[in-house]
Amino acid sequence: MDILVRISIFLVGLVMVVMTIFSALSTFVLTRAARSQLNRVIFGVMRRVFDFILRFTRTYEQRDAIMAYYSPLSLIMLIPTWYALILAGYGAMYWSLGVGEWFADIRYSGSSLLTLGFATSENPFVTVLSFSEALLGLLLVALLMAYLPTMYAAFSRREQAVSLLEVRAGNPPSALEMLLRFNRIHGLEKLSDYWKTWEIWFADIEESHTTLPALVFFRSPRSDSSWVTAAGAILDSAALTLAAVNIPSDPSAALNIRAGYLALRRIADYFDISSPQNPSYPADPISVKREEFDELLRKLQQAGVPVKSDREKAWLDYAGWRVNYDRVLLVLCTLVMAPEAPWSSDRAPKFKNPPIFFKKKKHH
Repeated sequence: MDILVRISIFLVGLVMVVMTIFSALSTFVLTRAARSQLNRVIFGVMRRVFDFILRFTRTYEQRDAIMAYYSPLSLIMLIPTWYALILAGYGAMYWSLGVGEWFADIRYSGSSLLTLGFATSENPFVTVLSFSEALLGLLLVALLMAYLPTMYAAFSRREQAVSLLEVRAGNPPSALEMLLRFNRIHGLEKLSDYWKTWEIWFADIEESHTTLPALVFFRSPRSDSSWVTAAGAILDSAALTLAAVNIPSDPSAALNIRAGYLALRRIADYFDISSPQNPSYPADPISVKREEFDELLRKLQQAGVPVKSDREKAWLDYAGWRVNYDRVLLVLCTLVMAPEAPWSSDRAPKFKNPPIFFKKKKHH
């Protein structure tokens, strides 16, 4: 009976170590989106801690300053959590091999994991285990050191585009301001090159923000900027250009919109945020009202932007594009606590913490 108990404890410890290694690999090494329950739990618990702290703030600037620490602290918390689980897992395996009492096994495990070397064993199998534990401890530190430059490189690419957008779309960014400035400074025909630039940007954030999901919560250097509101301004600008601006139709604008809503959907899908997969207007309503749309076209026309005369068709075309990204844009604004911007975070739903555990994926 004692042998069965020891075998069971050994297997439990082994599973703890293997699952911890999987969590580290999915965070640091794997080149595709991988859902780690452990990472989800840590980030979920930390978000609830930060939400409690935010109750004592009064302004958005204060909330933004506090939330700037959310993702970095959650990432840092992964390391001691992994170490604690590895220490406990190996401690269970050492106990099952008869190294000593529980405290002595945990002490031996800590000595090996942290490469302190103050506890040793003459058992060859235990020695091999202790070497493997020491190797894991060193690997986790090395992976973190290699991981951070990769993350900050992706963050820098994202924020460079967001900062440049302010020159063309104002702050907060808006489709109205972007179209007015292009018409006044560059000429609307120059939009074609801009759509291609942002199509690449959307492809980049889709890859980086699903393989490195902590990036989603990394806040812009300035409290009034956000990658989500920037994405919304670009998507609306492209949709308005195709639907309502009287210039030759540009396929690169349509490709930009498709790249954008696919990127936002896949990022949201990682966080179990539901969104219509094949939405259509008017079956699926949008958050922009017809009166807002007509007012925007009036301002464009007053500024000399060529606007299509058939406003009904223009509205239906715009709504047909907007419905593809409307819901996912708003919920991502809520998730990242984005600053207020027109036609995006200004109408985002109230935040509700997502479940700490991932939902089981449904296959269609």
